[in-house]
Amino acid sequence: MSVHIPKLQVPLNERLLKLKESFMQKFGKAPLFYAYAPGRVNLIGEHIDYCGYAVLPMAIEQNILAAVSVDESQTIQLANTNPQYNDYIVSAGDIKIDRANPQWHYYFLCGVKGIQEHFGLAAPAGMQCVVDGTVPASSGLSSSSALVCCAGLLTVEANRKTLSKVELAETCARSERYIGTEGGGMDQSISFLAEEGTAKLIEFNPLRSTDVKLPGDAVFVIANCCVEMNKAATSHFNIRVVECRIATKLLAKKKGLDWSRLMKLGEVQAELEASLEEMVQIVEEVLHPEPYSREEVCQCLGITLECLCKDILSPNTQHVTHFKLYQRAKHVYSEAARVLRFKGVCDRATGGAVRELGELMRESHASCRDLYECSCPELDQLVDTCLQSGAAGSRLTGAGWGGCVVSMVPIDKLDSFLLKVRESYYQPDARRSALEKQSLFVTKPGGGAAILFEA
Repeated sequence: MSVHIPKLQVPLNERLLKLKESFMQKFGKAPLFYAYAPGRVNLIGEHIDYCGYAVLPMAIEQNILAAVSVDESQTIQLANTNPQYNDYIVSAGDIKIDRANPQWHYYFLCGVKGIQEHFGLAAPAGMQCVVDGTVPASSGLSSSSALVCCAGLLTVEANRKTLSKVELAETCARSERYIGTEGGGMDQSISFLAEEGTAKLIEFNPLRSTDVKLPGDAVFVIANCCVEMNKAATSHFNIRVVECRIATKLLAKKKGLDWSRLMKLGEVQAELEASLEEMVQIVEEVLHPEPYSREEVCQCLGITLECLCKDILSPNTQHVTHFKLYQRAKHVYSEAARVLRFKGVCDRATGGAVRELGELMRESHASCRDLYECSCPELDQLVDTCLQSGAAGSRLTGAGWGGCVVSMVPIDKLDSFLLKVRESYYQPDARRSALEKQSLFVTKPGGGAAILFEA
């Protein structure tokens, strides 16, 4: 695997030509180069990357594409081919990101700011950018992270710097936190490390990726439940991060570890040198299923309420009064085990692989629904519809609370599967029916981010 982002000379296809025309209309000159970063679908391993555990995504063909020119103006001018997103201008050396107002341009500026800070750029290049996205927004396919990654990548190129794929992934994962989302790095990692034709096992600390060859007799189908979910606009996501953090500290304290320095459930497992199955047992023994109040958490840890709020809760979870620690920790350890089993089945490539993988996907959705509570009625309905329509396995993908379902469908059942899902889920509802074309599609593992020059 190449450690650096590919720079490709390409003939302009229809989409690039339209983007070039749009850029020339807006700025009166041709772009210097193009940058793109793909969205992703996570096949299994939901809400565990920020706990330190490996995940198993693949890049999809839908991506964020930007046309860029560079000058000495020290301003950044942003436009989007989608008319619902407004233009934005900011001084390149004075980027401020409004967490309370997660607009598209702030995600873009997260990527720019992250690179500026990484290199300590005193006089960053001025840029004009027109962005074109084909990843459906707020769908759980990582449109926001793809935008951050695309912006980070084009900022490196515009300022004539170089970074490896791993450094870019880690920098963009950190910089997305400017908008207030405490994610774990999966989305940025697959956007940069993806390779055509293979899914990836992505591991953290240190960041590394391993090819996972998917069965040849099945395909993955993405279906959007048509409920949008913006991670940065709600506290659902960060509440789960905080619940996992508190669970980490309670488990560590009960097991006699130095709980104050441990932040992730994966760290507790490493310190105890226990298996994932043993960690599930420890959760059963140590944590109770009833929600923990703030007072009980403080009592268990021997800390003040002020300390809990300042050192453990995040800015947008200060209002939370009760925490479901048993359920969240049980999901994380069991889901981390499912990821490793999924990779093992793919590696063995036996005749029953599709059935085994499908079963793991079903278990994953049930855990997301019941223990992590990150599903919603529409996602559950769509998963049931997909399973009844012939999918071997089906589960929510991405943060949840809306967005997409990913299904593993045997190739010989694909046509009837698509027809049944259309008839059962999309056509009876006028709004879903109108969105169906961009909401139901087959995907295969795509390549990672790249810089493009006109051939």
